[in-house]
Amino acid sequence: MNDAQQSLFDRFETLTIQTKTTEHEAAFTVGEAQHLRGLIEGGHCKNLFLKDKKSQIWLIVCLEDAKINLKTAPAKIGSARLSFGNPELMDEVLGLKPGSVTPFGLINDKTIRVNVILEKTMMEYQLLNFHPLINT
Repeated sequence: MNDAQQSLFDRFETLTIQTKTTEHEAAFTVGEAQHLRGLIEGGHCKNLFLKDKKSQIWLIVCLEDAKINLKTAPAKIGSARLSFGNPELMDEVLGLKPGSVTPFGLINDKTIRVNVILEKTMMEYQLLNFHPLINT
């Protein structure tokens, strides 16, 4: 476990949030992780790290099977035209590498640059799964 992960787990402990971590081989996409369904209970999520035409940063967090249309999303969330944020920006703002995007990366967003959108249907699950800053 690296220092960033330890800091995250320490924060969970301080907030009395119980977690369970399951180690697995690196999964860079939802497709690569789908073989774990049934082995890890709860809702499985995906996270889209985006930047809009006005340089605003967005993180859309949704269930893994959600269809996110980047052409219609701006009208729904109040952004300008969206595209995927580059790896350098992701590292700078969230301290994450591609394939490891997670809302837990917000712990590293010290200047609160990221606008977060959470899909309502995630709340139908008692447990949700997110990578703890690394995709293994």
